[in-house]
Amino acid sequence: MFWIRVAAIAIIALFLAAIPIGADLLPGAVPENQQISITTLIDVIGFVSLDTSFDWSVSSGTIEDRIFGPNETMASLLYRDSLMTNGGHLALSSSVELDTRNQTKGLYNFKTEKVATYESIEGSHLVADESLVMSTGGNYTDSSNIGRCVFASGSSAAAPAFCNTVRARSSLINVNSAQYSTSARARVVAADGSVPSALSYQITLTPNPASGLGQAVGTVVTEFSGDIMEARGTGTSWNRTSVTNTMKDKAKVSGGIIQFSKAFDYQSGLSVI
Repeated sequence: MFWIRVAAIAIIALFLAAIPIGADLLPGAVPENQQISITTLIDVIGFVSLDTSFDWSVSSGTIEDRIFGPNETMASLLYRDSLMTNGGHLALSSSVELDTRNQTKGLYNFKTEKVATYESIEGSHLVADESLVMSTGGNYTDSSNIGRCVFASGSSAAAPAFCNTVRARSSLINVNSAQYSTSARARVVAADGSVPSALSYQITLTPNPASGLGQAVGTVVTEFSGDIMEARGTGTSWNRTSVTNTMKDKAKVSGGIIQFSKAFDYQSGLSVI
């Protein structure tokens, strides 16, 4: 057995773009909107199996397998969460919310939070996996209705083409004792171009206070990544890539874990202030 101390780590990806530089222009909400909420409370000694998934796509035009049409933007969210134990004592509280209406800065279309404690009995263990993927893309948009900062330079109200994908994932492997929490949020629908896309994910793992061990026992893996492609102007280069940005962050710890915390935050828009 060995000791591992991982301090809190924050990764912030801010893609700030002033007109006419490109960035996400989110599609607006459709007239028919939905709100979905799932709340889970569990306190059990024994077998547990949980699976949750959300797969949501929205387009400013129609969802078809083709190249984006003129002035068309699209966004999608893919969320997966699973947890399983083959015994032991699990206490879990979690919530998942989806709101397909237009959102403003500071508000989100998708939110989930989870807090759990687990203690092995007779060699049992816990495994869990959670992931959130946000994809946004759009064709060159020439519209005077794009909201932007009144102090922005230039007279063009156009938004260049873009294609961006951001991912966050955490896995717990053969955990025998731990207390952990996760939080995930994403925004992909807005009324105008003044609201950027956003994704954030956070996980914290510490010893189970009831165990008396002073350390969590198991393996934790996190992975954050992004692939960014942006165009620049509205002339002859409107469909030519002007910016690429690829990032990846991966961490894995195993053994007696005193503290583990990772946080990832991402925004992309015509304005992110």
